[in-house]
Amino acid sequence: MARPWRVVAGGLEVRVRATPRGGRDALDGVEERADGSCVLKVRVRAAPADGAANAAIRDVLREALGCPAGSVALAAGASARAKLFRIAGDGEALAARLAAAVGG
Repeated sequence: MARPWRVVAGGLEVRVRATPRGGRDALDGVEERADGSCVLKVRVRAAPADGAANAAIRDVLREALGCPAGSVALAAGASARAKLFRIAGDGEALAARLAAAVGG
């Protein structure tokens, strides 16, 4: 299965499918879409209002990767369920941590 992340200059890009009001804050696995693309499913308790869900997703990613809050940024999809996050740091190490966090 393909990965929903890719190593880029200066870090990692992660394609996320958000589930706001999901009852808990957690990584929810990798999903292969009908078009063959992959997304990292992230479930958060926050509602999708005033950026609260985006901030919660950023925190879930930050905690899973063990990186500072300032290193995780929303790059695209502020009001969509499909989002792109960029994480600054050693891309290979971040990819390995993310793979371990989702069990693969």
